[in-house]
Amino acid sequence: MTTTVSSGRACPAQPNLNESLLGDEDCRICAELFWNFHVAVMDAQSAPAWASGLIARLRARSRGLLGGSNEASVTRRLAGIIFIIRVVSAALAYLSQILLARWMGGSEYGIYVYVWTWVLLLGSMMDFGISASAQKIIPEYRTRGEHALLRGFLFGSRWMTLAVSAVVSALLAGVVKLLSPWINAGEIVPLYIGCLTLPAFVVANTQDGIARSHDWMRLGLMPQFVVRQVLIIGLTAGALALGLRLGATVAMLASAGAVWIAMVGQMIVLNRRLAGHIEPGSRAYDFRGWLAISLPILLVESFYLLLSYTDVLVLQQFRSSEQVGVYFAVVKTLALVSFIHYAMSATTAHRFAEYHALGDKPRLSAYVAHAIKWTFWPSLAATILLLALGKPLLWLFGAQFVAGYDIMFIAAIGLVVRSAIGPVERLLNMLGHQHICALAYALAFVMNVVLCVILVPRFGGHGAAAATSISLAFETVLLFWIVRQRLGLHVLAFGKR
Repeated sequence: MTTTVSSGRACPAQPNLNESLLGDEDCRICAELFWNFHVAVMDAQSAPAWASGLIARLRARSRGLLGGSNEASVTRRLAGIIFIIRVVSAALAYLSQILLARWMGGSEYGIYVYVWTWVLLLGSMMDFGISASAQKIIPEYRTRGEHALLRGFLFGSRWMTLAVSAVVSALLAGVVKLLSPWINAGEIVPLYIGCLTLPAFVVANTQDGIARSHDWMRLGLMPQFVVRQVLIIGLTAGALALGLRLGATVAMLASAGAVWIAMVGQMIVLNRRLAGHIEPGSRAYDFRGWLAISLPILLVESFYLLLSYTDVLVLQQFRSSEQVGVYFAVVKTLALVSFIHYAMSATTAHRFAEYHALGDKPRLSAYVAHAIKWTFWPSLAATILLLALGKPLLWLFGAQFVAGYDIMFIAAIGLVVRSAIGPVERLLNMLGHQHICALAYALAFVMNVVLCVILVPRFGGHGAAAATSISLAFETVLLFWIVRQRLGLHVLAFGKR
C-alpha cells in the first residue's frame, strides 16, 4: 500500500532513546540519591576504609548499571521498571485474592474466580495480536517515514479492537443466554458482566502495546497491573463499607468498573503523549496488512497461554485438589523467574523491529546478545535464590505446601533452559518469522500435552513439572535452530558467537 503524506511529521527514524523515557530518568536519579544518602550516613559514622571502598565500588557499579544514555543502559532501566511493576502487581493480586476470599466466602469467591479467569483468557486473545504486533508495525512505519499509516494505526487499531471485541462480547452474551438453563443461576449475571468487561480489557491491551513501542513502559503497564488491582480492592472495600452483600455479582461489577476506569485514564494520557510526539496530518488505514502481521503472532501468544496452563489442567484431571494446590503454589513461587523474561521481551521487541527495518544487522546482533545476557543471568540468579528460600516461601501458603519443595527443582530446570536464549520468540515475530515461531510453540504445546498425559497419572506434580520442563527444553532447541537457520545469529547466553 502506497501513501502520500501531505502534512505532518512523525517520530524520526532513529530517535534519541531518552526522549520518551518520561519518568525513567527519575528511577536513575532516585537510585543515585539512595546511594548518596547511604554513603553520607556511612561517612558520618566514620566507616572503616575497607567498608568505604566497598561502598564506593557498589556505588560506581550502580551508576554503571542504571546510568548512561546508551541502548544497553536504557534497556536495563526499562526492564527493571517492568520487573518491579510485575512484582508489585503480583503482590497486589495476591492481597486482593485473599481479601475477596475472606469477604465473599468460598462459594461466591469460586464463581468470581471462574468468571474472571474467562475474562483474562478471552481478553488476552481478542485483540487478535495487535498489542504485540504494534511493537513491529510502529517502528517500521516510523523508520520508513510512513507517517499517514503510523497515525492511522495509532488511531484505528484501538477502534478496530474495540469494535470487534464489542461484537464478540455481544455474541458471547448471547451464548450465555442460550445456555442459561444449564448454567448455575449464580453464575449468569457475573458472566454477563464479564462480557461487558471484555471490550475495555482488549483496548487496554492494545494501548499497552502502543505505549511500549514508544518506551512508555509505566504508561503501558501501570494501568493494567497496578491501578486496576488497586481499584478492585478499593471498589469492593467501598461496597462492603456501604453495607452491600459482597457476592460474585458485586465483585464483578467492581472489577468491570476498575477495568473501564483504568483503560479510559490510560487512553487520555496516551493521547496527550502521542499528540506531543506526532504532528497532525492525514491518516491511512491498512487493516488487512495489520491483521496479516498480527494473526500469526496471536497464534504464538495463544499457544504460549495453552502451554502455560496445560500442566495444571491435566493434573486436575488425575490428582486431588490438594495436590493441584501444592503444584500451583510451586508455579506461583517460581513466577518471579518468568517476570524477568517478560520484562526483557516487553523492552526489546520494538527495537528488534527498528534495527531490522534500518538494515543494521551488526547493531541488531549486538542488541540481541545483550537482551539474552540480561535474561539468562538474572533468571539463573533468581532461580538459585528461590530454590534456596523455597521451603519458607511455600510454608507461607500453609505447612502442607512444603511437600512441593522438590517439585521446584524439576520445574526450575525448564525455566532456566528457556532463559538461555532470551526473548528470541519476539525477535522472530518482529522480523517477520511469526509463522515458524507459531509452529515451534504448537509443537511444544503438543509435546507438553502428551507428556503430561503419560507422566501425571503415575508421578503427579513431579510428572507435570517434568513434562513442562522437557517441553520448554524442546521449544528452546527449536527456537535456537530456527534463529540460526533463518537469521544466522547465535542466541545462547554462552558459547562461541
